Amino acid sequence: MAHGRAPEQSPVRVLAHAPSARKIGAELTRRGFLATTLAASGAVLFTACAPQKASAASEAHGGALEDKLSIYTWSDYDNPDLLSAFTKKKGPRVVVDAFNSNEELVAKLVAARGTSGYDIVVPTGPFILPMAENGLLERLNLDLIPNFATMNPHFVHRAFDPKNEYSICKAWGTTGFAYDKTVITRELTGWADFIDAAQNEASGKTSLLDDPAPLCGIYFWSHGIDWNTTDEKHLAACEEFMTKEMAPHVVSFDSAPGGQIIPQATAALVQVYNGDARTGIAASKHPERWQWVLGAPATEIWMDNWAIAKGAPHPEAAHAFINYIIGPDVQVDQMDYIGYDTGVDGNQQRAEEAGLENLDMVFFTEEQIATMHEGKFTKAQERIVAIWNATKAAAGA
Repeated sequence: MAHGRAPEQSPVRVLAHAPSARKIGAELTRRGFLATTLAASGAVLFTACAPQKASAASEAHGGALEDKLSIYTWSDYDNPDLLSAFTKKKGPRVVVDAFNSNEELVAKLVAARGTSGYDIVVPTGPFILPMAENGLLERLNLDLIPNFATMNPHFVHRAFDPKNEYSICKAWGTTGFAYDKTVITRELTGWADFIDAAQNEASGKTSLLDDPAPLCGIYFWSHGIDWNTTDEKHLAACEEFMTKEMAPHVVSFDSAPGGQIIPQATAALVQVYNGDARTGIAASKHPERWQWVLGAPATEIWMDNWAIAKGAPHPEAAHAFINYIIGPDVQVDQMDYIGYDTGVDGNQQRAEEAGLENLDMVFFTEEQIATMHEGKFTKAQERIVAIWNATKAAAGA
């Protein structure tokens, strides 16, 4: 998820996977939190490995491509037709594994210490620098990725990787909610309405994201508090609110509700990423019953990124794939499948010309973008995880 500030300099608009619009069922969630051993240890996540200097991807100089490419990413986050097309065009056979969270990705790479066997990984922005500093990522050879020049200027040189030494934008999105208008007949416009509906019409029919940060964000955003706060007073109030006032009304925690919950209408009020909402509503037999709402007065923005894992066994294929997948000629198919803007210049025009549906739900104005805030990796990380665990326990999950 999700995730600095949004690129407020431009009226950039976001096309609804992520992060996530295409999840495959309940077993894999967009941003659920593994971290059972890391959080329980009381250790800071990245202290699990000693800092190393990330090496240049010296093996990748534009030579012959290897016969295989291994990608470790979020569930169902690339158009399979494009993966097949890459193999047909370039040769390497693409193998994809899915993780549930950034924490799970980091844990896997820490344990492998450069021998994971993965080539491409897809971490979210705040994790890039810590991963690079701890030797979990290779430097990119941008000379092998000429399509980098086609990226929208607002999606490059971000604070978490100012020179794009380790990452290139894969997709970005935000968080809001969807509600069933046959159950909730009044108009909901923001997080305060979300909370009220959860405690009333949607009591026992509310689904929250299975992800610590945006789950706690419901409290912070609705109360005008910076969701990156490390103030224990605010964190304690958040825990009290989530466990006592929200948890009793929650039926499920799911970071991919567009896969089943929205299409099957098993909940009436659903916290959801914008792209997942788009896909879930489109998959519903009665899409007209659902209304998407961008979280207000504030919400998150997240950016997922293409990166190359330390010790990648197929670096030439990895660079060739990243260059291919950010190419302007594949953007319509990629965006429509994953449901999010991929950061390539001209995507909005391509989407409109292609006639993609529900663009009013997934494109955002300058004013909306100004309300979106990136998450940060702070000393409160474990505290946020503890609140998430306590909320789920209080809800009986």
